[in-house]
Amino acid sequence: MNLEEMTLLIQSRAAENLPLGYRVKFDINDLGIILWDGTETPAIFSNDDQDSDATVGVTSDNLEKLMNGNLDPTLAFMTGKIKVSGSKGVVMKLSNMLES
Repeated sequence: MNLEEMTLLIQSRAAENLPLGYRVKFDINDLGIILWDGTETPAIFSNDDQDSDATVGVTSDNLEKLMNGNLDPTLAFMTGKIKVSGSKGVVMKLSNMLES
């Protein structure tokens, strides 16, 4: 998947859930940035590198696996497949929202 497809996939999953209430940045090492501004209604998605409450560092392959339910978020964090900075509580909210 390319950055635009990943952004649209995250955006569609977000639309299926309650508002997040936070700003989360996905730093996709091999593609770029996806910024999810869940403080706005409806949420705003962009590929701008701006401040966020939490940042998730991940490869596109691992993000796709997380989104498809083929990689457990807790296991991914514990094994270093995803890196989290900022609020870990915000990222924990994401795990249920992003799984299919």
